[in-house]
Amino acid sequence: MSHQQFLRDLETGTLRVAQRDAQGAWQVDASVKQRILDYFGAHGLTEMGDEAHPQYQGFVDKEGLAPRRFTTADKVRLVPGGSSVRPGAYIAPKVVIMPPAFVNIGAYIDEGTMVDSNVLVGSCAQIGKFVHLSAGVQIGGVLEPIGQLPVIIEDHAFIGAGSVIVEGIRVGEHAVVAAGTILSAAIPIYDTVRQKVYKGEVPAGAVVVSGSRPMSTQENVGKDLHLHCAVIIKYRDEKTDAALQLEDFLR
Repeated sequence: MSHQQFLRDLETGTLRVAQRDAQGAWQVDASVKQRILDYFGAHGLTEMGDEAHPQYQGFVDKEGLAPRRFTTADKVRLVPGGSSVRPGAYIAPKVVIMPPAFVNIGAYIDEGTMVDSNVLVGSCAQIGKFVHLSAGVQIGGVLEPIGQLPVIIEDHAFIGAGSVIVEGIRVGEHAVVAAGTILSAAIPIYDTVRQKVYKGEVPAGAVVVSGSRPMSTQENVGKDLHLHCAVIIKYRDEKTDAALQLEDFLR
């Protein structure tokens, strides 16, 4: 398979970095990640832009990675204003990308998802159907190490403005991450409803907000120092659904 065919297979969804197996568990395909790394290793830098694409002049990237172009046949709404979708990213029909936004190689964005202004979707991130990535959201990808699952945002999740989700976190279906929440592998998620502590995942339907927890070390005695954490304060109900309803006509 040629490098260009590999990129096309990623763009059509024929190849994916990660997907669910027959039991519903997410599995990473390390060979796809390796092919992405091989692409970078096999191609040198090139100056972008020509008479047909003067908007790219002054930019430098690896050969063959000029930003993707879309037509009405793709049924993707890419609004003018400085957004960039790299080759090798899958963008499903009815996805809306507001400017400026950036989607990196290997990312997968499924049908009906809203990618709002100033959103970054990292390499290999997997975004489900009818997800809302609000303004300023940063989704890490996890291209390396190749065996690690990337960040996964499952169907109908709502990610609030300015949130940062990195290091292979999985956000379950219909979950809500409140504005400004930071989630990483090292940040515990305290579930005040089920009295559990999660790391690396947000359960389906959970409503997560930013919180803090006191440091328990001896050095903290009398200092009242706190560490960042995330807190599940409830699970989605009809009131939450009404507040977060996505309007199909926008897509």
